[in-house]
Amino acid sequence: MTVAETFDPTTIRLSPAAVNKVRDLVAEEENDELKLRVFITGGGCSGFQYGFTFDELAADDDTAIESGGVTLLVDPMSFQYLAGSEVDYTEGLEGSRFVITNPNATTTCGCGSSFSI
Repeated sequence: MTVAETFDPTTIRLSPAAVNKVRDLVAEEENDELKLRVFITGGGCSGFQYGFTFDELAADDDTAIESGGVTLLVDPMSFQYLAGSEVDYTEGLEGSRFVITNPNATTTCGCGSSFSI
């Protein structure tokens, strides 16, 4: 019997590919304190754009999501736009990158890093 993963609109999920890539990048940097930070900024061709960085420390008001031994950090302003999303990692013709599948986005641009609500 398999258990289906249920959609939770109150959190953010990391795909197995994203977990593996974060784990690889942390090992490459030889710093177990690194956490993937996902954030939203104004701009991009659709109004908002996604950003990714690595941080060693979480802010007091960050949401920390652990999955597969890695930690995802999201600030409160960004969390409201990302709730229910999935962070994935893809490799393709456009190159290798983290991507977000966001059910809150009403439109996105071709690059996949910009959206509007």
